[in-house]
Amino acid sequence: MWLYLVALLALYLLRRWYRERQMVRNLPDKHVFITGCDSGFGHLLAKQLDGRGLRVLAACLTEQGAERLRQETSGRLQTVILDVTKSDSITAAAAWVKVQVGDRGKPSVDSSQSTIRAGAFAGLHRECEGLWGLVNNAGIGAPTGPNEFLSKADFVKVLDVNLVGLIEVTLSLLPLVRRAQGRIVNVASVMGRLAVFGGGYGPSKYGVEAFSDSLRRELRDFRVKVSIIEPGGFRTPILDVQRVQKSLEQVWSCASANVKEAYGQQYLDCCIEKLKELLFTTSPKLHLVTDAMEHALTARHPRTRYSCGWDAKLFYLPVSYLPTSWADYLLTCSTPKPAQGI
Repeated sequence: MWLYLVALLALYLLRRWYRERQMVRNLPDKHVFITGCDSGFGHLLAKQLDGRGLRVLAACLTEQGAERLRQETSGRLQTVILDVTKSDSITAAAAWVKVQVGDRGKPSVDSSQSTIRAGAFAGLHRECEGLWGLVNNAGIGAPTGPNEFLSKADFVKVLDVNLVGLIEVTLSLLPLVRRAQGRIVNVASVMGRLAVFGGGYGPSKYGVEAFSDSLRRELRDFRVKVSIIEPGGFRTPILDVQRVQKSLEQVWSCASANVKEAYGQQYLDCCIEKLKELLFTTSPKLHLVTDAMEHALTARHPRTRYSCGWDAKLFYLPVSYLPTSWADYLLTCSTPKPAQGI
């Protein structure tokens, strides 16, 4: 009996390995739009796909980030300034993308590596052939901290970037992706499967998971494939130790006197120390995430979900499947205790 099960498992893994090695053809003809390319995963993915010969449309929040990316890539790569929290910026970027992907990818604006801003392409009309890939990567982590330290505005700030902005960008570009029968790659997190700390980051990533699941089912009949990237802890600006510590101290300074009395200064100090210990274990191997993104864009049979990093595979995802009381114990057994806790 066990021999049959082992044989079936081996056949399944062999079939999966074979399917995942099959690549999409004509990659140099395909356009991919990536948000959040100033740094981190987006910056590395833009360079990686440019090296593979794809036509990368990289959205950066700042001109400095765009300039740095252009200096590190080929003349194929185009950049645009995009703030995913502003509807007019998203509308302008979507119009720019439509121009770039028209007429077999031959842009009707200057293709030298200059950042295109809203208005630079007004009045341009060209038959559009579609956008092969959309990678929703832009995201922030702060403000973060225990939920009672935070205000509604702190939650909204993160949700606007990580979830609402992602949804608006997707809806704006979806007709182009449908036309190409292309790919949508949404960057969630293991925190979208297991809420470890407070703030808007976890809820935003749970929202990305839900939005991606519903979108994937709706777009099946259009042959559009939606993949979710679930990284563990990686050494990106979001998980910069000093930035996270500064965020904790800032939200604590804004907390009410009642909250400060209930939790105590020692609770804050312990939280900072625990987070430092956790953040120092993050992986510098960002390519594990960008390789997953690249596979989702270039494989004929991409996965629905990609878990990236050993912490994601061996701790966070397994714990997420445990009974709730077991997961609660594992996640709270070593956390600091509030001053007025029982």
